[in-house]
Amino acid sequence: MKRRSYRQLRPDRRPEHHHHVYVVLLDSAVARLRKVRAENPARDPSKPCVYVGMSGLTPEERLANHRKGDKASSLVKQYGLRLWPELYAHLNPMPFEAAAEMERDLAEDLRRAGYTVTGGH
Repeated sequence: MKRRSYRQLRPDRRPEHHHHVYVVLLDSAVARLRKVRAENPARDPSKPCVYVGMSGLTPEERLANHRKGDKASSLVKQYGLRLWPELYAHLNPMPFEAAAEMERDLAEDLRRAGYTVTGGH
């Protein structure tokens, strides 16, 4: 009997659609940093601080790498609490170009909504 691979079970998922955007909830202490305050002049102090990123890895794998220090954002390594999938899960996966654009758009949308946002290059 021939074994079916994951790709055969999910034919709609194309190999080029493996990039993800993700949002990490940060400790509110990150808002005391001058750089973060400068990036978010219209922030609402009652709303949480977040980091927006993009990766070819799953969000869980990427957060683990941040915590280990592998290609890590120093803010996520020091202040990262957990992933916030309610803000990004419906968007994933996607091709690289779409993920790069979505990272910027998601960061800007959250910033406009009053969140203190880092990342989202």
